Amino acid sequence: MSKGVLLLVDDDRHLLRSMAEWLVEQGYEVDTASGCDQALAAVERKPYDVALVDIRLGEGDGFDVLHAVRRKRPDTSVIMITGYGTVEAAIEAIRAGAFDFLTKPLIDEELLLAIERALRQRRVIEENRVLKAQLDMRYGMENVVGRDHRMLKVYDIIQSVADTKATVLITGESGTGKSLVARAIHRLSSRRDKPFVEVACGALPETLLESELFGHVAGAFTGATGDRIGKFEQAEGGTIFLDEIATASPGLQVKLLRVLQDFEFEPVGGSQTRAVDVRVILATNEDLGRAVAEGRFRQDLFYRVNVINIELPPLRERISDIPLLARHFLQRVCEETGKPPRWFTDDAMATLQAYRWPGNVRELQNVIERAVLLGKSDRIDLEDLPHELASSGRGSVQPVEGRTLKQALEGPERQIILESLEAHQWNRHATARALGINRTTLYKKMKRLGLEEPRYARR
Repeated sequence: MSKGVLLLVDDDRHLLRSMAEWLVEQGYEVDTASGCDQALAAVERKPYDVALVDIRLGEGDGFDVLHAVRRKRPDTSVIMITGYGTVEAAIEAIRAGAFDFLTKPLIDEELLLAIERALRQRRVIEENRVLKAQLDMRYGMENVVGRDHRMLKVYDIIQSVADTKATVLITGESGTGKSLVARAIHRLSSRRDKPFVEVACGALPETLLESELFGHVAGAFTGATGDRIGKFEQAEGGTIFLDEIATASPGLQVKLLRVLQDFEFEPVGGSQTRAVDVRVILATNEDLGRAVAEGRFRQDLFYRVNVINIELPPLRERISDIPLLARHFLQRVCEETGKPPRWFTDDAMATLQAYRWPGNVRELQNVIERAVLLGKSDRIDLEDLPHELASSGRGSVQPVEGRTLKQALEGPERQIILESLEAHQWNRHATARALGINRTTLYKKMKRLGLEEPRYARR
């Protein structure tokens, strides 16, 4: 297997041939060009990992090749070579985008080392690109799933505020996806290449949380043997996400208010003021308005954090999104575990939609992961779901003596379809798409459940 694909460009044909043969012996795939035109044609024809280009060519100039490579093949590293090395030429080459600059006569070890450094940098860049793509896929908007009208409003807000510096407050029950929305905002912003730092405020005691956020100086408290920067400084240029903000102590709330107003603070035990450039996103599953009324949360801080409020609805109030979310998690788990693709039976999907989901989207995700990992067939049926889903769903799904499961599920099924029809203004095509069924199946269910006419639906 080749170590890499190289292009050699030199008008000294004897040197070109001998260098190419030697590099092939070292395990590289090598193409050659004796002039500028041949080099440009080669670059046009195929990509190279590294191009080694002599500055002085019989026809044209090595810098012309460098500029063409940077324009047409930006991923190719260019090493410039010359027999007339000067500091000025080296600086010009590096400024023009060359990876390295070597002088003749070439030393074998030096040449191999330069090529290997260029290949190593290329691998790092490619790994970073793959990791960034994976982050975009995992935390981008495509993972905030739903067509419920309240979720559509959430999408609009995210798109509108993502590339601003406005403070965002995300509210909603535990498991509704607040962290996912915060990451989506970050990934859509111009800060996407800077750090995203998440802090669970409720997981640390007050003294440790203040140090965690703002850092400390040596001797600030017992065990503080050296200076330490906090999460705000770690997030410099990027985004800091403060989850469970309602648990912050009164003293910490004062410091947070100052940071949100002036983006300045002092480390614990220190007197030097430090400034930061961060975007702040906060989240809570509590009613902050009530916390203010009860004296547990500062009113001025509430006004400061409540600039933009994104409220995530609980899963039980967006039943029509359950098929979308379930299939999304099913596909992702199958891909991540290498399991073959699977599908849900009608009974399993009806049961998922009938359950009240106290753990919201996080609980649904866990249920799907369990079903995939423990399931034995190519479909997910009732026996693959936890017992509590079938036995304690929405009110009318409770087992009743003498009734089949299909009969027991008719009540919640009717409610699910009715809610989706109303959410989509009785547009049957949109409703069928939201429920994950075809229109013919929807028509049959509507007729069976007495939902053919809106005026009879609520009777």
